[in-house]
Amino acid sequence: MSEENENSSAADNVGEDDWAAAMAEQAVSEPTPAPAQIFQTFSEPSGKGTMMNELDMILDIPVQITVELGRTKITIRNLLQLAHGSVVELDAMAGEPMSVLVNGTLIAQGEVVVVNDKFGIRLTDIITPSERMRKLGR
Repeated sequence: MSEENENSSAADNVGEDDWAAAMAEQAVSEPTPAPAQIFQTFSEPSGKGTMMNELDMILDIPVQITVELGRTKITIRNLLQLAHGSVVELDAMAGEPMSVLVNGTLIAQGEVVVVNDKFGIRLTDIITPSERMRKLGR
């Protein structure tokens, strides 16, 4: 049993090393684009404290990130008939960008990446605040 625990902890460390190597390889192979001016830059207000000091208060608030592959609607009858190995058809096409939601709000789209049998997502498009407002107006 102890050999099994040692192997699983070694496999966990290898997985972390693989992710770090993949991220380093990406950084070397892809030139980092200049960050887009998506968000407003805060200037120092006059008086006590700065806007950044005020933002520090919210930096540790946890948020829920969801990556959505697709959606579908089925009847309860069909839901109850699902079994191991059942396939549920989604509305998304293969190869389409995945939606990245933070607390239920679409903030980005990306593509699935796999490193050492673990899934991740590479962000390909960030939704600007103005684009989010336009989508709300529809």
